[in-house]
Amino acid sequence: MAITSVGNTRNLGDAPGTTNYSAMAMVTTLFFVWGFCTVLNDAVTPHLKNIFALSYLQASLIQLAFFSSYFIFAQPAGKLIEWIGYKRSMIVGLLTMAAGAILFLPAASFGKYGLFLSAEIVLAAGVTVLQVAANPYVTILGPPETASSRLNLTQAFNTLGDFVAPYIGGIFLLGGVVTAEKGPAPTGQALMAFRIHQAANFKPTYLAIAIIMAVLAIAIGMYKFPRLEVTRDFRPASLDIKQDSMWNHPHLYLGAIAIFVYVGAEVSLGNFAANYFADPTVGNMSLQQGTKVISIYWGLMMVFRFVGSALMQRIAPSKVLAVCGVGAAVLVLCSLLGTGYFAVATFLAIGIFNSIMFPTIFTLGVAELGPLTSRGSGLLVQAIVGGALFPVIMGFLADRIGIHHALVLPFLCYLFVIFYGLRGYRIAPSEAHSQLKTVA
Repeated sequence: MAITSVGNTRNLGDAPGTTNYSAMAMVTTLFFVWGFCTVLNDAVTPHLKNIFALSYLQASLIQLAFFSSYFIFAQPAGKLIEWIGYKRSMIVGLLTMAAGAILFLPAASFGKYGLFLSAEIVLAAGVTVLQVAANPYVTILGPPETASSRLNLTQAFNTLGDFVAPYIGGIFLLGGVVTAEKGPAPTGQALMAFRIHQAANFKPTYLAIAIIMAVLAIAIGMYKFPRLEVTRDFRPASLDIKQDSMWNHPHLYLGAIAIFVYVGAEVSLGNFAANYFADPTVGNMSLQQGTKVISIYWGLMMVFRFVGSALMQRIAPSKVLAVCGVGAAVLVLCSLLGTGYFAVATFLAIGIFNSIMFPTIFTLGVAELGPLTSRGSGLLVQAIVGGALFPVIMGFLADRIGIHHALVLPFLCYLFVIFYGLRGYRIAPSEAHSQLKTVA
């Protein structure tokens, strides 16, 4: 392998001329499982809100615990990849997710909200490792010009997990939910018994998740991934990058801000969707009905990720991103100003335009970073912490101005996504460009 320097351009090894579909299919299973575990929180949140009689702000701590792990563990995950490689990092991520799922069992047995939050942190730490490893790995499994389309395709299966999770959660977590009997609120041992009884629904669901994660870890360990020279080039430890820095690439750190606000909007919408649909001015549904209806939102997101992947074979990803940002902002505004089933329908339709946002921003953000790609990936995954902060802000607003009017927050988030699709993604002429091509 030769690495040559010409001006400010770095040529990095042999980029694959065709996509390795076998390896891509294997990695795609990881996208599904972390999507499922992430969106399952849309059922976990209303369930724990009911069990512990939480306010919207207190319930938002579930997403705060989960998505804070991205900020805490993303950079260490990047270092882990440098140390043990992509494959072993994926195994570590899956086993960490299994450990987090197991922790839901004692949390349910003791009926302690703090233990549930701790379990969320460990589970999300595993998801973070998978994200940091799998997202850039998919982008280098084939030609760089189709990286955005390839990542959108795998993210479509991530959204398949998103689509299935609320329905499964609605059945297994919320299916047996009851409220305390009318009359004096239970206290002391009676209250604890009520909480433990209601929390018992978590045990079979998360035990099954732990087993599945362990089986997948074994499968990944047994699979022979291709030895891509591009992958080794993308490990910062193997190249001299002292003369360059992530902060010399505006399209990267603006991409991190775009992911920060986008994930904040997406998670806020999903987190409070069941309660939003249950609001008398909106859908007036039960929590179980509302949780199942969320599957439509994720289903639209899944279908249109396939559509978006095809579109970006012909249309510049940045243009598609800008149009989708406008569409999402308009629909949020319509739901905010509307009532009844119109508000529900426009809310669900946001999934159409959310579909391509994360993978497209990610691909634009790591474009032409060369040996900085691993660190850039860590920064972008770290920005997913927006999913921790924005639900807390939206919960604060919901407690004060109502869940309906709190939609103003995601509306503002989409405005920055529009900016990134129009101008923020551009690579400045002064930046060091990295090109992937064969060097004899």
